[in-house]
Amino acid sequence: MSVVDNAIYVDGRRELAPPSLDTAFEALRSCPDDGHSFCWIGMLRPNLDEINAVAREFDLHDLAVEDTVKAHQRPKLEHYDETMFVVLRPARYVDPNEVVELGEVHLFLGPDFVITVRHAEEPDLGEVRRRLEKDPDLLAHGPLAVLYAVLDRVVDDYAPVLDGLQNDIDQIEEQVFDGDPGVSRRIYQLTREVIAFQRALEPLTGMLAQLRSRLGKAGEDTDLELRRALRDVGDHATRALERTEAFRQLLTNILQVNAALVGQRQNKEMARLTQAGYDQNEQVKRISSWAAILFAPTLIASVYGMNFTHMPELSWVLGYPMALALMLLLGLVLYAIFKRRGWL
Repeated sequence: MSVVDNAIYVDGRRELAPPSLDTAFEALRSCPDDGHSFCWIGMLRPNLDEINAVAREFDLHDLAVEDTVKAHQRPKLEHYDETMFVVLRPARYVDPNEVVELGEVHLFLGPDFVITVRHAEEPDLGEVRRRLEKDPDLLAHGPLAVLYAVLDRVVDDYAPVLDGLQNDIDQIEEQVFDGDPGVSRRIYQLTREVIAFQRALEPLTGMLAQLRSRLGKAGEDTDLELRRALRDVGDHATRALERTEAFRQLLTNILQVNAALVGQRQNKEMARLTQAGYDQNEQVKRISSWAAILFAPTLIASVYGMNFTHMPELSWVLGYPMALALMLLLGLVLYAIFKRRGWL
């Protein structure tokens, strides 16, 4: 069975713990209709038959039941006649994977009943129930006290998530300025987790304001402390939302800074490669210049080294000095030309 706990409370105290849903329904029907008693049924991943049984007994709206069956809902608060349907998204931060795991809790609240449906192990609503049972004055407020306690637990559990995100952002900042090439992927993944967490958190402020407004319209002095408690939860939710928005903006800024630093490093590398290419080009020009200078005497020497019969220069007395002088002159002319052009 998916029923984790099942109890009937009278004046804020646990009076009965029926062993099954059917006995709980019968016991609740036998309670006087004086507004001092209600039942709290806690369920974990109930099957369709169990949900339908509860829906028939408490006349739950079909649309709310459908949302509970399908799950994967966004946080919201909806009214169906005298029944209130609330969806909350508790969160847990898994630091090794840098993932925000979002659970889902559905609450049906009526004048004399509370049904909590969890689709994940967290949060531990058994602990919330024990805390409420130690405070009968608060629990005497009825189903809204249960809603407050669940909201308070969900919002308090957001604090470790925010601390985990803060720690990872600090690490990312160090990676960015250390030039870690894999930091861009980490920034993107963490931004996705922050956005998902923000979506789970953002509707809470409006929901809490709506609850306080409803209690204020009731005009009962007994609800004053409950309104104050909900206001405190609202303040915590607002601060959590502000931190989440700051994280998202900070990650955006870090991504821009990282892109700028990557661009700077790329520009430095391009400048280094350009300088290396320029230096290499200068070396090629020097080598080419000396090759041209040495090629000119070699060309002249190779011509006179052919030993043809009809070469008048071979019979000149000054033929040899003239060849040497021509080699030297051509080499000097080429050296002067290359030097003037900056190749040497």
